Amino acid sequence: MSGRVVVTRDGAAAHVRFDNPAAHNALTSEMWLALRDAALGFAADPTVRVVTFRGTGGKAFISGTDISKFADFATGEQGVEYERGIDECMAAVDAIPCTTIAVVEGWAVGGGINIAAACDFRIATPDAKFGSPIGRTIGNCLSAASVARIGGAVGVQFAKRMVLLGEMLTAEQLLASGFLLKMVDRDLIDDVLDALVARAAENAPLTTRTTKATIRAMTFADLPAIEALIAEVYGSADFRRGVGDFLAKTKRVPEWEGR
Repeated sequence: MSGRVVVTRDGAAAHVRFDNPAAHNALTSEMWLALRDAALGFAADPTVRVVTFRGTGGKAFISGTDISKFADFATGEQGVEYERGIDECMAAVDAIPCTTIAVVEGWAVGGGINIAAACDFRIATPDAKFGSPIGRTIGNCLSAASVARIGGAVGVQFAKRMVLLGEMLTAEQLLASGFLLKMVDRDLIDDVLDALVARAAENAPLTTRTTKATIRAMTFADLPAIEALIAEVYGSADFRRGVGDFLAKTKRVPEWEGR
């Protein structure tokens, strides 16, 4: 699977585009690392006042993560290391000190909902769908930081619906919940984004940085140590079955056995 993260600059605004349209912008390992490096660069550049995130092609923000590597996992510790890697990349996005905006057109799944949740604001087209149906697909789990980030942004009950029921939530539902700042028709979304970027860029950068640092500390304070649970999940027969079925494109919910 190929793919890239494209970063451009327009004055005080930096724009990140997830470019893997053949796979609906699913993130490869290389794309995750490129995202991390871009985020670290934004944090080190005080002239960046706003960062936007968007997917290429209009059909998906991010449709998930390339899971082909999971077929090679033989131990639960490999899953723990994988989640640590995702946490490192996401922590860099969390730590961007300026205003961040996700533009969601189409699907925001798995890593897509995680990155959208890390942003300060989200705007979406009416057809956008959000979720993390891992309990109906490959049977893995999220890190404590990912649960805190997504749950804090969408609300605990919506997070439960996404994971425990495998529901894909609509833009309309998440607009009503406050997760989305705006729901915007496709032909207007660029204008709405431009206005939002301009307004955010005018804000006092020290005010923005301090407020974001405070909220970040509140969100991730006292996270539970769940690495043993993560290892159990990634080392399970259920996980291996889920990955095998997913890669074989069986299009059915695996017959989980709980071991």
